[in-house]
Amino acid sequence: MRTADGRIAIIGGGFSGTALAIQLLARGGGPVVLIERSGVFGPGLAYGTRCGRHLLNVRSGRMSLFPDAPDHFTLWLAAQRLDPDPEGFARRADYGRYIAACLAEAQTRAPGRLSLHRGEVTEVRTEADGAVVAFADGRSMPAEHVVLANGNPPPARLRLSGLEELGERSVPDPWAPGVLEAVGRDEDVFLVGTGLTAVDVLLALDAGGWRGRAVAVSRRGLLPRTHGPKGEHGQGGIPDGPLSVRLRQVRRRARDASWTAVMDGLRPHGQAMWREASLNERRRFLRHLRPWWDVHRHRMAPEIGAAVDGLAAEGRLLVAAGRLLGAEAEADGLAVTWRPRGGGSAVRTRAGRLINCTGPEGDPSRAGQPVLEALLAQGAARTDPLRLGLDVDDEARVLDREGRRQARLWAMGTLTRGRLWEVVAVPEIREQAVDLAARLAPPALGSGNGPGRFTGHLHEVGETYLQHMAVALPFGARMLGAGAACMVHAVAPWLFVQTASRAVTRLHAEMAARRRTSD
Repeated sequence: MRTADGRIAIIGGGFSGTALAIQLLARGGGPVVLIERSGVFGPGLAYGTRCGRHLLNVRSGRMSLFPDAPDHFTLWLAAQRLDPDPEGFARRADYGRYIAACLAEAQTRAPGRLSLHRGEVTEVRTEADGAVVAFADGRSMPAEHVVLANGNPPPARLRLSGLEELGERSVPDPWAPGVLEAVGRDEDVFLVGTGLTAVDVLLALDAGGWRGRAVAVSRRGLLPRTHGPKGEHGQGGIPDGPLSVRLRQVRRRARDASWTAVMDGLRPHGQAMWREASLNERRRFLRHLRPWWDVHRHRMAPEIGAAVDGLAAEGRLLVAAGRLLGAEAEADGLAVTWRPRGGGSAVRTRAGRLINCTGPEGDPSRAGQPVLEALLAQGAARTDPLRLGLDVDDEARVLDREGRRQARLWAMGTLTRGRLWEVVAVPEIREQAVDLAARLAPPALGSGNGPGRFTGHLHEVGETYLQHMAVALPFGARMLGAGAACMVHAVAPWLFVQTASRAVTRLHAEMAARRRTSD
């Protein structure tokens, strides 16, 4: 095998892969190759949207790419003259630009250590001394380690009689190029699914001038809930006991406080609760509780919730619980037959399009991604017991067919959901990127006793030793002065009443300005 020169190949250039690449570069790792079949690096599917009405589902103050710099994203928003409110919900397209800007900055600060490679990976072959990444065009690339960061695949294939007869009026993937633009201005649509994908589709259609009506049907007819008011904080920690007992405790807390605050209080403990649950408990959760968990845990921004309510109030959106029975083509469209939940007569709904909004396919064996299919066929990987993703160990190493961990093959993001469950949103994925980078790369620049301790931070901020000293010494002197004023104020409260606070405010503003300049 050709020498890999310590190369780390990351398959998938969306948020997960990009976050990992940035963390690897910050730690001195590399060379790193970020591989993306679309050729667009950073935003991925979720943040590559062009619809200005698509907003983040997490408040801006929690969306920094860097766990140790929580205001990084809001500072970037301010530098772009966008609303930097940490309690607000920024546009997803703007967040995509932010990720791309962070990647570009990381590449500039680590010249020659990051390569962006456009191509479709069809196979990964692991060997004793490394791995080989094979592409659809016949090329191959050696690597010391390979990380699967494929992101979300298209929705699961619908199993519905008569679907094949609908032709182009059936939309199996709403994010395929051009499919939503093909919907007529006054055309009615039938949405299979009532989750965040259905909400995104409705907003995208409405923003494009669509004035038709929509019927959205899922097994339970649950729409995502809306975030609570600004300033609301998580309440309560992790409950004790088995899953059923924990559920009762959560319900009890929700009666005494806002359910959104209770869910936010559980969020930091989601992975721990999942790991502690037995396989049977996890199965029962997925069978009976997952729909309610999803709509309460993965919520809409208030502006989006208001838009959905507006469509319903106008009579343009009907959300229902039911079971699909079949579909058939008609001269001017299609008809879907479904039975409402709880019984009753079957309903026949006519529409111009049927759009699959069931959300990403979780089972890697049915995700339509060649590299995953090849790994499973070779026995180099296996699905997790619940078929939520690939089976991995606690370090995110991929397990082969026999349950042995691969030395060269890793996974992150949604592919590891079977092990972690809560690993589909930015706050969790960025933490996973930090942990995985620590395993794949040497100690961070600027740490330890080697030469990086002296030069690492200088390289990171792009300054010479003297330049950095000229900035840091005055900052330090002013901080000492502010600290002294604060000490005097503690003894004599009538003195230096606002000296320290003013100094801190000015120093923060100057530091933010320096960051914006470096961006």
